[in-house]
Amino acid sequence: MSVTENTNMPLVFEGEAPRDWWQSVKRGFWGRCPHCNEGRLFRAYLKPVDSCEVCGEEFHHHRADDAPPYVTILFVGHLVGALMLWAHERNLNWSVWTEAIVWPLVGLVLCLWFLPRFKGALIAYQWALRMHGFATATPARPALSKPATT
Repeated sequence: MSVTENTNMPLVFEGEAPRDWWQSVKRGFWGRCPHCNEGRLFRAYLKPVDSCEVCGEEFHHHRADDAPPYVTILFVGHLVGALMLWAHERNLNWSVWTEAIVWPLVGLVLCLWFLPRFKGALIAYQWALRMHGFATATPARPALSKPATT
């Protein structure tokens, strides 16, 4: 199997179709396997599975590192800041203590909700672009269809 270098695409093996990165990112955001959309991407809150239980796609060689927390803090910080400005423009007239409790709590809840989603999206993005070992990983078996129940 020979390797071709394309300036618009990452490393692609001949005979392999390019992966749709946008579809993969959406699947990863919702915690699904970017290949089959059937298997789960995480076995725990932030712990990815080694491989998909449905199609067998390997995920153990991803490199998410510090990117998901960085993106989460950047996104949630801007969102909470916009909400604070919106509340100020609406003249909600909250007390200082109310704001001191509400905004950090909103920020914490949003960070905890978005962190695994951004990590899943990043892992799926790496898979779609064949980064960090996804190019040389063993090909996933075709997704199994669910047996018909009678």
